[in-house]
Amino acid sequence: MERNDAVMPWVAIVCAAIMWIILLFLFNKETAPEPVVADPAVVASISKEWPTAGPTVYSGNCASCHGAEGQGAVGPALANNAKIVKDPAYVYNIITKGKGQMPAIAIDEKQVYAVANYVLNSWGNKIEEPLTPAVVQASQSKIDPAVLKNRSRFVPEDLKLPEIFLATFVMVLLTYGLIGLYSVWAEGQELHPGIHKVRSTPLATLGIITTLGLTVLFSILFVRQMVTDFAGWAAKEPVMPNVTMEGFYAAMILLMLAASIALYKKFFMDGEVLVEDASGEFPW
Repeated sequence: MERNDAVMPWVAIVCAAIMWIILLFLFNKETAPEPVVADPAVVASISKEWPTAGPTVYSGNCASCHGAEGQGAVGPALANNAKIVKDPAYVYNIITKGKGQMPAIAIDEKQVYAVANYVLNSWGNKIEEPLTPAVVQASQSKIDPAVLKNRSRFVPEDLKLPEIFLATFVMVLLTYGLIGLYSVWAEGQELHPGIHKVRSTPLATLGIITTLGLTVLFSILFVRQMVTDFAGWAAKEPVMPNVTMEGFYAAMILLMLAASIALYKKFFMDGEVLVEDASGEFPW
């Protein structure tokens, strides 16, 4: 009653790995932001107009969330903000694209630069040169923060048909291969009809206790991370949730449970083989 070896499951896993690498190239491909057109008239007027136009645009569009003096309210504080002073183009991107709960502001380009320079030169903030399209253009040679945020996710926000196909096929191949390897590991290379009695070993007992203990540990860490993230959302200045750690803890819970079940199947659960069908659809 010889059964097939683990060659085909390994082939499936290797193919899945190759496709996963291709998928990562698709996910990590940098999408360059749209180039900013440096209108000479805008550049010439920025330094002249922002001291008068900036406060007006700010009071009409920003003060209700960020405070009249940039002290913060619904939105984060802008006063004495080292982050925006260090990267002035960040202010332009937030105004024009929005972020989190803040939507993009529907104002024209002159007003964008007026209010951005007002914020960057008020309430303890000061930049050496006014924010201009040239500064924004130069910042676009760097990796867009939105791209970095996307890279930290297993599933990006924008999925196209090739990516969906590859991701689905990778999961099918991985499932196919892992079931085959697990079958060979749990039941052996040869199958003989009849009842198969198993005997646990001290190492197997330690393994199942360890995996169950780790399942409890990661469950506690997952719940604690979720509580922390919800508290961050409810704070006066919302903090983005740590999606990476949430996903890591959730994945470890599933992996530890799977390991516990596998150890139980191999070392603690009696099995029975009735017949080996050589014409089956699966190669193991």
